[in-house]
Amino acid sequence: MSLLSVRREVGEFKKRYKWMALVVLLTFGGLLGRMIQLQLVEYDHYAQVARENITRTITLPATRGVIRDSSDRIVATNRAAYNVYLTPQYLADEDLPQIAELMGLDAEAREALVTRIDDVPAQRRAHQIRVFSDISRDQLAALETHQQDLCARAGTPERPVRLPCLMTLAEPVRTYPYGQLAAHAIGYLNEISGEELERLQPAGYHLGDRIGRTGIERAWESYLRGRRGYRRVFVDVRGREVEDASPTDDRPTRREPVPGRDLTLTLDMELMRIVHRAFAGRPSGAAVVVDVRTGAVRALYSKPSYDLGAFTRGLTHAEYAELRDDPFRPLIDKTIYESWFPGSTFKPFAALAALEHDVLDPSQTVNCDGRLEVGNRIFHCNGTHGDVNMREALVQSCNVYFYHLAEQVGQDELAFLAHDFGIGRRTGIGINAEAAGFVPTRAWYETDDRRFMLGYTLNTAIGQGDTRANLVQLAMAYAAMANGGTLYVPQLVERVTTPGGEVVEEFEPRVRRRVHVTQEHLALVIDGLYGAVNDQSGTAYQAYQDVGGTVSVAGKTGTAQVSARVRPGDPTRGVWSRRAHAWFAGFAPADDPQLAIVVLVEHGGGGGTQAAPIAINVLEEYLGARATTASATPAAPASRVAHR
Repeated sequence: MSLLSVRREVGEFKKRYKWMALVVLLTFGGLLGRMIQLQLVEYDHYAQVARENITRTITLPATRGVIRDSSDRIVATNRAAYNVYLTPQYLADEDLPQIAELMGLDAEAREALVTRIDDVPAQRRAHQIRVFSDISRDQLAALETHQQDLCARAGTPERPVRLPCLMTLAEPVRTYPYGQLAAHAIGYLNEISGEELERLQPAGYHLGDRIGRTGIERAWESYLRGRRGYRRVFVDVRGREVEDASPTDDRPTRREPVPGRDLTLTLDMELMRIVHRAFAGRPSGAAVVVDVRTGAVRALYSKPSYDLGAFTRGLTHAEYAELRDDPFRPLIDKTIYESWFPGSTFKPFAALAALEHDVLDPSQTVNCDGRLEVGNRIFHCNGTHGDVNMREALVQSCNVYFYHLAEQVGQDELAFLAHDFGIGRRTGIGINAEAAGFVPTRAWYETDDRRFMLGYTLNTAIGQGDTRANLVQLAMAYAAMANGGTLYVPQLVERVTTPGGEVVEEFEPRVRRRVHVTQEHLALVIDGLYGAVNDQSGTAYQAYQDVGGTVSVAGKTGTAQVSARVRPGDPTRGVWSRRAHAWFAGFAPADDPQLAIVVLVEHGGGGGTQAAPIAINVLEEYLGARATTASATPAAPASRVAHR
């Protein structure tokens, strides 16, 4: 071989060596860079993964706040419920049949359990899956007694290895001692959905949590829910807890749960029971009772109702369909969600509008022959009353008088005064979806090139036509009438407290506004309302006599005409839905008002025969009992009274 060829081969080798060295340097450089990335840049992430491999976090649920009524009766509380969790990865073939036998499952339930475990994806098989909720005491005892017989693995017959495949965990579950009573106002919980979880996870919600859906439970969710805690335990390679392990980071191994705040409501559940008894025999209706001096809501009653516990546990499709298709609509809160023709309960506001605008003399009489012709249309009355003045028209509920009154007052003046009393405006009660109601103005009728007609005003004056109100609006309006013109915001929550009873927040009555009416005019209208109950010609007189009333009551009956479609093949339902709504609105005691009450019997017929007896019975039983209790209580010593 020549020297030239040797030199050429050496030169070629050097070139290749340089490329080989470059490849090696790049390879080791990449490895070094990856090592730096893992050790420095991504250290926290992989350290967390390593810690999670040897730790298990057990959630400690927070106890939801207790809800009480104004007399500290518990209306929503918690009880311990035991849930069963399985870890599919640690289950042996014989474990599921044994668990099903201990739980007392039938063949269908056993098959459903097996299917559910089989369907758990591979990436979640090492996680705990809740398979049973709120098991019975017998089922809990059976599982705890035989828990050592489950999850056996390799080892010796004398000392088999046990894996943590099953766990029972006590969690608080909402319970409602009063069942269906005040269900719409209190509300219920159910499980959070996947879509909601994405939005609410930053607030601390987890899959499987329950959240307030309606009523107080929803409106005050942030106060009631509390904050969950946790306990971190250390596990070996088989997933078993290691008691003597030391922490691998600075995070605490336990955080105690923080219980939710307790609420004290303005509702009086004893009064709610009285209302419920008074509604016996009526399939559908509602009632609202408020304190005229503060706006506190003492009763919020809607019939029919539903079982709060059933909703919290979870309804089947069949159970929900039965409630949804019930013609009496138990899912609807009839006190707030829906607005109604107020009928003659609106007449006192029409009278006040006439007095405030000084368009008539209240002592002037109008002759009622049972009808009024306006153009080619006839407007009817509920009787033939002869010559009546304003007071007599309120006492006897004469439509003809208020037709003449409406002609002089005008549409906008009626609407203005009604709006001033809060009718046709949302009250701000703060729960559920509230219907605004409606009192039309002349401008509203003249939209879309319609022609305004006098008949619209005549119908408005008697609470018909396009006039609508919800029960809370009417109750607050009558309370404002009774207290001299102060319109309050309805109040449902008195205070927020800790579980130990320490007051966190207390809510004073809120005045919405002072109504623009003079005291003399209020006194004239209230005198008419007193006569409607106490004069022999009054529309509620017979109901008051039948009760044998001892509590003085002032109020107004109403019989609101409705138009309803008849369902084919359901003549009974059709007849019921054609009847007028029966109303009574008033307050008591008439000489020193404490409570305002509004009662609606849906499609009940006459207000004097159907709604008035309910309202008067409620006021008599509640206020009469309180007056008896107060009179039976010994007077305090003078020195003690002075000290207080």
